Amino acid sequence: MTQDTLILGIETSCDETAAAIIRNGTEIVSNVVSSQIESHKRFGGVVPEIASRHHVEEVTLVIQEALDQAKIDIEDVDAIAVTEGPGLVGALLIGVNAAKAIAFAHDIPLVGVHHIAGHIYANRLIQEMSFPLLSLVVSGGHTELVYMKEHGSFEVIGETRDDAAGEAYDKVARTLNLPYPGGPHIDRLAQKGQPKIKLPRAWLEEGSYDFSFSGLKSSVINTLHNAEQRGEIIDAEDLAASFQESVVDVLVTKTARAVKEYEVKQLLIAGGVAANKGLRQKLDEIFGEMDGIELIIPPLSLCTDNAAMIGAAGTVLYEKGKRADYGLNANPGLELR
Repeated sequence: MTQDTLILGIETSCDETAAAIIRNGTEIVSNVVSSQIESHKRFGGVVPEIASRHHVEEVTLVIQEALDQAKIDIEDVDAIAVTEGPGLVGALLIGVNAAKAIAFAHDIPLVGVHHIAGHIYANRLIQEMSFPLLSLVVSGGHTELVYMKEHGSFEVIGETRDDAAGEAYDKVARTLNLPYPGGPHIDRLAQKGQPKIKLPRAWLEEGSYDFSFSGLKSSVINTLHNAEQRGEIIDAEDLAASFQESVVDVLVTKTARAVKEYEVKQLLIAGGVAANKGLRQKLDEIFGEMDGIELIIPPLSLCTDNAAMIGAAGTVLYEKGKRADYGLNANPGLELR
């Protein structure tokens, strides 16, 4: 009988301080998240300095809570997996240095994890991966199509050229005077409205899997300003529905084309915007009954930032023999490879 592998995952890339214990890369033993949303709400977005200060206050408490919930001691952990990037440099530094300190003090192997790899591997906590596969990553800072032929192998075949989908959601939400984070509020309004307002879709050049949402965001803002100058009132629910339809249409259409071209067995959805009801419904409608394609969408708790996903991705690196030394540093521009 093979011995279980226990990984301590640590995530502090933005405004969640999180720690988790993962068994064999597929099972959540504990998953603790301390959110800072209330602290950033009044500013309409994440303030990096405030985020870093919160991480300093919370990181050791969250790690201890994850160990306590798992009913293990730190000596029982086989390795520590920590997000090294991308993200806010000050926030990343807190998690990286906490991980290095614990690894050094207890002589435990250390593994650096890419944040987006973590989001992709959140799906493995729901269903084992079947290769080759495609992952649609949609979050506040990232919109990417990632092809994987095996564990730990990432080929970015499409990415955003300007605003990520989640970033566009937040900017449109601010224009509509909706509170931060704006994505869930736009989604809620969209469920009640009708996509009556004509808005652009950026398909880019033929064959491209890249994305662009800056023009769409600007179109929404201009539509509101022009109506205001004419003394007209635009229904916020209809505008939200029209905006969301445009975003979802581009995401799903390009994903469907890539699924066929790359002949993948699975389609994984990852990132905070994967919690969007409109996107989930459309994906299920298109791919739910498609022969030969297994659609996996993680539960809401694994869409937003968490440490279980970092532990899952870190397990693969640990099993491949990848190790970080004590020179590991925060890398806010880390590329997925």
